[in-house]
Amino acid sequence: MPSRPHATHADPAAERLWTGATVITAVRTVASFALCLIGAWQDELVLLVIGLGVYWVGDMADGAYARWRDCETRTGAVIDMLCDRLNCATFYLGFAFVEPSMFLPVAVYLLEFMVVDMFLSLAFLAWPIRSPNYFYEVDERIYRWNWSKPAKAVNSSLFAVLLLVTGWWWLGLAIAVGLLVFKCVSLHWLLRLGLPVPVAAAPAAPAVPAG
Repeated sequence: MPSRPHATHADPAAERLWTGATVITAVRTVASFALCLIGAWQDELVLLVIGLGVYWVGDMADGAYARWRDCETRTGAVIDMLCDRLNCATFYLGFAFVEPSMFLPVAVYLLEFMVVDMFLSLAFLAWPIRSPNYFYEVDERIYRWNWSKPAKAVNSSLFAVLLLVTGWWWLGLAIAVGLLVFKCVSLHWLLRLGLPVPVAAAPAAPAVPAG
């Protein structure tokens, strides 16, 4: 495979749907989805937690494989984001079904993760980078507070772990609201930065009539 001009830059020639990483994404998505559905149907929290664990482990595995095998693609990054939200929603909705007191914090968290964070994550497509993991090439501050390892751990893990360990809905609500506020601040930073329009999509200048 020819080397890419820059490790963080997208390579149009490398874009494809199926790679080893996207296969891992597909397997972990189906497995987690099935476990969480069965857990919600049987009112069984243990199965929901196992499904969440499959999602987390699989999400780390597909990213690690993509970097190891140098098969990161923008297509794979978008598929990964969509599957993350499917697995996340399935777990949290099942969790709220099993534990109705958690409905409000779960609702706020899903608003943050599935709407605001999704928009932020898809913004990388406006630049020629391979995924949000390389957004530091665009804006260091937005990257540090959204896609650095500590930021991703807080956004994807802290909320679930504290809800499961403490069972305190008010703590979950406080964390979910805090995450929503900060994601809105990050969205403000992004909009101030501006989303570039690809050259190919820019409207052509009107022809000047000869006179």
